[in-house]
Amino acid sequence: MVILSWQHQVLIRDGCEETWTWNKRDRSHEVRLKGNSSQTALFHPNWSNGTAGVRGNKPLNYGRHYWEIKVSQRIFGTSMMFGIGTRNARLHVDAFVNLIGEDGHSWGLSHKGLLWHDGQWAQYTKPFRENEATTIGILFDWFEGTLSYFKDGACLGVAFSGLNEIEEDLYPLVCSTAAKTEMTLGVRRRGYLSLQDRCRAAILSRVKEEDSIDHLPLPSRMLSFLKDVQ
Repeated sequence: MVILSWQHQVLIRDGCEETWTWNKRDRSHEVRLKGNSSQTALFHPNWSNGTAGVRGNKPLNYGRHYWEIKVSQRIFGTSMMFGIGTRNARLHVDAFVNLIGEDGHSWGLSHKGLLWHDGQWAQYTKPFRENEATTIGILFDWFEGTLSYFKDGACLGVAFSGLNEIEEDLYPLVCSTAAKTEMTLGVRRRGYLSLQDRCRAAILSRVKEEDSIDHLPLPSRMLSFLKDVQ
């Protein structure tokens, strides 16, 4: 049994909600985004002859972040992967490969239970059961430089370390070789960076629409701070 630090337990349970999603302009041509705020990625909507990926629309450096990916029951094929990477990580190749972790620009876990980085792999957990829906959780602690995975709520432990030494922005990544597979973003949270940050989250939780912020009886500098949500 893997025991999480109290910071990580608080983050997953009570962290500030994040609103990042999949990037419409930063994806393989074999990925279709759909659903509320492009939260669902559909891979190879007709048939597959390669590996397709999509990147998140916000970097997750300088903080603690947790997000979940709900994977449809169509789990099969050469590789379905979950991880992080820089803007230099490829998002498409016309071959069936482990795309996330193929080089030094990304770090990923495949549904075969293997960790990949810089073209090297290591056994991490048991292979996922095929044709059975699952939820993958990813915990990225930039301060500690670690990336950890969860499967259906169970922590699998630290997968990668030293990520706080990477100077480039790091983004969430997913990819798949299997036709008509779907991955949908679920919970997305980050740790509070300060008391000021926590106060901002409390205020925004009570504001129904972003346009309403301008009508709050606050100085312009504070209004700008409320709008500057990472």
